Amino acid sequence: MKIEEIIKTNINLEDSKKIILNIIYTQNVINDKFNEVIKPHDLSSEQYNVLRILRGQKGCPANMCIIQERMLSKNSNTTRLIDKLLLKGLVTREVCPENRRKIEVLITEKGLELLTILDPKIIEHEDLFASNLSSKEKEQLNTLLEKYRTLK
Repeated sequence: MKIEEIIKTNINLEDSKKIILNIIYTQNVINDKFNEVIKPHDLSSEQYNVLRILRGQKGCPANMCIIQERMLSKNSNTTRLIDKLLLKGLVTREVCPENRRKIEVLITEKGLELLTILDPKIIEHEDLFASNLSSKEKEQLNTLLEKYRTLK
């Protein structure tokens, strides 16, 4: 469906405006479906992102700076996210023995188990959106999106 039909306009939109509207609308559709997958597990998308980052550390702790720089949403309040994950028993947080100003965060076994449960559901979610694109189109879309967000 064309973006003009979705927003119910008869105005001839400039291509640059249509791109922005399409990206925002598509992001919302993807996020809504993604939230349907993780909501039953009492997670937000930002909390899920933190767990994925910590799993990627392969047993090594991550400090708040590492987590923040790897977050998809750079505006996330990392401390608040860690606090919520801590209350759920999905992460641990300790003061670094070498530098007491540094906080180290590790994913717990419970956190790893939750990701193991979610992994196939997330893959299914990703595959759902990519299913009507060929391999070549997926490659093109990635290239175009990377090019589009690179500002001069």
